Amino acid sequence: MSSAMKIAVAIPCYKVTRHVLGVIEAIGPEVDTIYAVDDACPDGSGKLIEQHSRDPRVRVLRHSENQGVGGAVVTAYKAAIADGMDIVVKIDGDGQMDPALLPQFVRPLLRGKADYTKGNRFFRPESVQGMPPLRLFGNAVLSFLAKLSCGYWNVMDPTNGYTAVRTCVLAELPLDKLERRYFFETDMLFRLNTVRAVVRDVPMDAVYADEKSNLKISRVLPEFLRKHSARLWRRYIYSYLVRDFNVGTLYSISGSLLLLAGGLFGGWHWFVSMSTGSPATSGTVMLAALPIFIGIQCLIAFLHYDVDNLPTEPLSLSLDGHVQDADA
Repeated sequence: MSSAMKIAVAIPCYKVTRHVLGVIEAIGPEVDTIYAVDDACPDGSGKLIEQHSRDPRVRVLRHSENQGVGGAVVTAYKAAIADGMDIVVKIDGDGQMDPALLPQFVRPLLRGKADYTKGNRFFRPESVQGMPPLRLFGNAVLSFLAKLSCGYWNVMDPTNGYTAVRTCVLAELPLDKLERRYFFETDMLFRLNTVRAVVRDVPMDAVYADEKSNLKISRVLPEFLRKHSARLWRRYIYSYLVRDFNVGTLYSISGSLLLLAGGLFGGWHWFVSMSTGSPATSGTVMLAALPIFIGIQCLIAFLHYDVDNLPTEPLSLSLDGHVQDADA
């Protein structure tokens, strides 16, 4: 796209009064508009910004009730679309996301290489040296669950909120249906996969300021597992039964049926053997084991197909055809 592409920044503001002014000051001149969304902040983030920020690019948007980070970002997304912005970069107001990295996030979008970029704190070993071990393990588990449920096997840090997206792609998404709270980032990936948008990771370092996270792993883990399972099922139905019927569909159905048949056959004969005291014959064991082994191989083949089935052509190219020169 031409160099006149308009870039906006969305900053959800909830209990970030100690850092948000510094975040705004650090945003470079390449940004046209800054949307600071006061998500019913008890500390009055919106009022603080209006009183102390002299940046003419800043617009304070307010929620009468707290809607969570997802609700705040969706409000900024809608404002950016209405204002004719081309790219929206989401940066938290707690000082943990360096605004100096913004050009790295928008560059793939400017060059037509991606529709959505996302920070990855795991790209370099040095980047995670200061990360608490429990958080490191939790992110690894959540990353694997997100790969299964969202289909973006190339994305390693799904809970990372430093993102950039083309507004023409946002217009294709049901923004009002997006999760409003901590599952927002993962739900965004799920929605992007349904329209076959291209997502790329952007390496970044993990930074921990003195703001305390409101996320409690023990409280949200059951909810995350339930929502990941629901989206995995919905993605499979839509991608492999409704929108397309391909070799991956055959692998998955055949593998599931073979596993079920082998398990039921083997389980029944095991029950009979335990009831009568007569051991099953080697032929019976083989008849139970063979479909199970073949079924597992079919499911592995399906998983391999799903990993290779990533979107490669950015959706924005068909929605908005002109891109910036790659040498810019």
